[in-house]
Amino acid sequence: MQQQPAAGSCHYRVEHGEPLEDRKCTPGAISPAVTQANLKSTICRKSGYTSGIRPSAYVTGKEKKLNAASYGYTGRMDDAEYDHLISLQLGGDPNDPRNLWVEPADPGRKKGAGVNNKKDPVETKLHTAVCKGQITLAAAQQAIVTDWTIALTTLHLS
Repeated sequence: MQQQPAAGSCHYRVEHGEPLEDRKCTPGAISPAVTQANLKSTICRKSGYTSGIRPSAYVTGKEKKLNAASYGYTGRMDDAEYDHLISLQLGGDPNDPRNLWVEPADPGRKKGAGVNNKKDPVETKLHTAVCKGQITLAAAQQAIVTDWTIALTTLHLS
């Protein structure tokens, strides 16, 4: 299990109505196993890459609770996602605590409505663009770390 930031030391920020990570606590981390040169054999292969490296729920369940304390998250755990800032499909490190954070549901979202997934389609579009050679892996990773809510616009993919 990975060490988490101290309880209450991380603070959410909101951009374009979406909760974003604390850059000091969750700056992102990339997997050294994924490079621009090996995309076809890693994140761009037809299937199995992310499922083969995703940490088990047994491990991440404990980390999620500790990370929620780091962020002062007091909502229902079912309404938050223990999210990879740089997604696995974009070469994010699967279990580096610098790449994982408790992503709360959108502000104003009904309690008990489940996980916020507005970031997921952005990650998928970036993954597709990387695999098609429209943008570099590094550009996609940087856009997510900077502000995923404007990543597609920043990279002229919207």
